[in-house]
Amino acid sequence: MKRVSGLLSWTLSRVLWLSGLFERGADRQPRIMEEKALEVYDLIRTIRDPEKPNTLEELEVVTESCVEVQEINEEDYLVIIRFTPTVPHCSLATLIGLCLRVKLQRCLPFKHKLEIYISEGTHSTEEDINKQINDKERVAAAMENPNLREIVEQCVLEPD
Repeated sequence: MKRVSGLLSWTLSRVLWLSGLFERGADRQPRIMEEKALEVYDLIRTIRDPEKPNTLEELEVVTESCVEVQEINEEDYLVIIRFTPTVPHCSLATLIGLCLRVKLQRCLPFKHKLEIYISEGTHSTEEDINKQINDKERVAAAMENPNLREIVEQCVLEPD
């Protein structure tokens, strides 16, 4: 009986450890950041490309590894997205960044600061585009343009 009890105790502690319920403080932190990053990726992967009928995931503009989440404090997180345009001279890279920003601002269920960048070396004007998509005033001005807003709405619309 003692052997069965010991085996049961070991099995229960292993299940709790694997499920994350037995982890403590710093041990749980990487798992929480991973879960939040997957949550972010789930939201952005279905965004449609402005020119093609494909999603950003299908075109490999975004991947799971392009999302990073860092804890700022107990309730705030820094979300960093590094997306890769399909070609180095993609004329719609700024629009894709705008779509990412709009979708995440609307849908993320936790408090966050958002930084969106083009992956280094993947676009001919990445510095300029990075400045545009991370400038609140430029983003607000872009969303005041009815034509641009309509394109963004179509891209971020959830599929049926």
